[in-house]
This record gives sequence, C-alpha cells and structure tokens, in this order.
Amino acid sequence: MSRLATDQQVIVGRLAVAFAGAGHELYLVGGVVRDILLDRGTPTDLDLATSAHPAQIKAIAARLDHQGLYDVGERFGTIGIVFAGDRGPLPVEITTFRSEQYEPGSRHPAVAYGDAIGDDLARRDVTINAIAVDLRDGGIVDPYYGQADLAMGLLRAVGDPDERFREDPLRLLRVARFVSQLGFAVEAGTLAAMQRQSDMIETVSAERILAEITRLLCGDYADHGLETLLKTGLLGKAMPELRPLADSVHQYEGMHREKDLWEHTKRVVLQSPPRPVVRWAALLHDAAKPLTRSVDCTGEVHFFGHERVGADLAKRLLGRLKADRTTRLAVTRLVDMHLRCASYDATWTDSAVRRLALEAEAILPDLLDLAAADVTSVKAYRQRAAASRVQGLRDHLAKLEEEMALARLQSPLDGNDLMRMFDRRPGKWIAEVKDHLRDLVIDGDLAPDDRDAATRIAGELVAAMDV
Repeated sequence: MSRLATDQQVIVGRLAVAFAGAGHELYLVGGVVRDILLDRGTPTDLDLATSAHPAQIKAIAARLDHQGLYDVGERFGTIGIVFAGDRGPLPVEITTFRSEQYEPGSRHPAVAYGDAIGDDLARRDVTINAIAVDLRDGGIVDPYYGQADLAMGLLRAVGDPDERFREDPLRLLRVARFVSQLGFAVEAGTLAAMQRQSDMIETVSAERILAEITRLLCGDYADHGLETLLKTGLLGKAMPELRPLADSVHQYEGMHREKDLWEHTKRVVLQSPPRPVVRWAALLHDAAKPLTRSVDCTGEVHFFGHERVGADLAKRLLGRLKADRTTRLAVTRLVDMHLRCASYDATWTDSAVRRLALEAEAILPDLLDLAAADVTSVKAYRQRAAASRVQGLRDHLAKLEEEMALARLQSPLDGNDLMRMFDRRPGKWIAEVKDHLRDLVIDGDLAPDDRDAATRIAGELVAAMDV
C-alpha cells in the first residue's frame, strides 16, 4: 500500500474504514495490484471490489467527502466515486463481488453477485489480474498463484482457458495486449486455447476490437503483441484486411524481401512513437505490398502504388472498426504519403519543402516520425543515410519556419507606405522609422498587422525628425 501516492493512500484508508464500519469487505483488485507488485510506478486507476451491493456503496459514499458519483455500469455492480486528490480529481471504481454467468453465444454476462472475493477473482481473465489486497489487514489473496506467474513473466488464463475465452472472446485480444504492455509470454495451454478459440473474436463488436488493438499497438512490446496475434490466428480474424500481409510471411519463404515484410512491419511499429495514429499508420504502411507485388523481366520485385492501395485498405479497415473520422483520415493520409519524406535530398528547393508541408498540414509531425521509424535495414550505412534524409528534411522545415517567423516580425509599414503617407522622397528616414517599428514588434509592443498604431507612431517619429 505504501507504493500508492499519498492522496491515494488517504482515500483508500478512508474507504476501508467506512466499509468496515458498515460491515462490508473491501479489496484492492485487478491491474492496480498487478502493477504495484511489478513496481511499475504509481498506479493511475484505483479499482476495488466489495461485498456491498450498489445501493449500499452509494449509501456509504454519501457519508464521505467526495466530489460526485458517476455511473460506470451500475447494472453490473460498479459505482464510480470522484475524490479530491493532490493532483486533481481522483476517481475510484468500486464493484460488488461478481459471479457472472454467460449465456452461450452472448457477449454480455448475466450478472450474479458473488458471496466472497474468491467468486470475483474466479471470473477474471488471467492469473496476474486475479490478485486482491484485503484493505482490513493488507493481506494478499491469490488463489490462482498470480504472483508466481508475475515472477515468471507468464500470462495464464484463470482456470479452464477455453471456458474463459468463450465467456468473453475479447479476452483473446486482452491477452495479446498484455503481452505488448508487459513483455510477458503466454503460457502454452492458454496460447493453444487462443488458437482454438480465435474464430470467436468475430463475435466481438468492432469498437471493442479497435480499443484493444490500439492499446496493443501503443505498448512497449508491440512487436511481441503483434506476433501473438499472428501465431494465434487473431491477426487475420480481427483484421481480415491484413491477411495478405500475414500470409506473405509463409508464402514467399524463398524470397528474402517478402519473407522480411512482417518483421519489417513489427519493427517500424516498435520504432515509431507510441501515439495511436502513428502506430496504426506504421502497422498499415506496407500492408498493400502483397497486393501490388510484381516482378520485372530482370527478376526485380516491385510494389508499385502500394501506398495508394494501402491508403484505401487503411480506410476500409478503420472504417469497419468504426474508428473516429479524425483517426481514419490521419492514418489514411499517412499511409498514402509515407514514401514522400524518404525521397528528400539536398537538391529539394524551398518551394518543394513548402509544398510537402502544406499538403501534409496537421499530420506533418506524424509523417516525419513515421519516416524516421521506417528504417529497418541491418546495414549501418543505410540506416545512417535514411536517418540523415529525415533529419535533413526536419532541418529544412525548421529553417523555413524560422524564416517565416522572422518575416512576420517586420514593420507593419514598408517604405512605399511611408513615402505615400508622408509625401517624402526615399532616404535614411525610412530605415529609421521601419527599424523602430520592427523593434516594437519584436518586443511585443506592436502587433505585426496593426497598421493604425504603426501609422500613429510613424507620424510621431517623422514629426520629431522635422523639428
């Protein structure tokens, strides 16, 4: 408990006293316990399980100083309470012990309240998430030896893995996501069950699939998570648009370039910043290569137009998964433009760089990051050359931005304006007035487009010159 932040310790302590006073058990459960035992830093979420039913949770909360309640899923027994924390609002979710019964073929459990924490832990997905801390005495409840699996770095289903995945097929993707986030291996029996049950993922809603895969892509071990999807058959089932990419791993065993296509994709994902849009673009940037493969008369393999075909593929895939419009457009454009930065060299003119920046607009930072990640050659000189191209483009853009910024820091009035206003001939006086106005702009005392104020100030300066 000492690994919680100070404000979390205070709030958990108050809740423990309040629930014990009302005659109810209260446990810290789930990911927060797992992350504390793994020493992954201060947890951000506080999930608790209790013997109290939702109405009783609300009654206990009413006696505490909090900022409000929110409905997480009261029909499933979960009540959210927001407390004032040291770093802002601190939400806590408290769920009644559950013992869910799943109807065959249904994605939604028929909730039955459990009698003890053991009932609740038995319904969880993997053993490392089936650990609880009794807030009465700090004792750890670990009926499925989750601590041992934490020590071994294993993801093992609670009880019968086939039954766990049939209960909620989303757990198939959750296991792969935990691989990506924790770097753990999947226990052999659990992995075999994932392979057997992979067809079930097609019964899960598109939104839930999108959320899990996005979390997987943003993990520190995303390459391992993706490999888990491939090994279990989930890659092609959850994202059928990627079946040609997955199949190409085995289809062209004798051809080095195609054989490396999947490895290249995983490395680009891992090397890109863990932002959802960039990671999705990294996953999909070469997805159309198997669809556009051709061989010329010399035996050279080409993938002409794979970026355009890939953009259409990305649009279909993310549309089917019901991604928001902003994400769909950004990923599609990144896939379509992902080769553009790689062609940069020192001969590019300022206008060519400006055109690229204008075409990319808001996705330009993501496009540069994707281009930097899209270098997986084992040859050091190729890595250096590719990195140099991307850095050269970054430097060129920075130079243009600096020049544009300097151009904006100019006098609102030019020489022609001043000669017309004061009916005077060209001379040193123009530079003196313009320099003074520019200094005011640089100092922030005059807006670059405030011609009225600039005219008044210029008039005062010219009048002083004539004295």
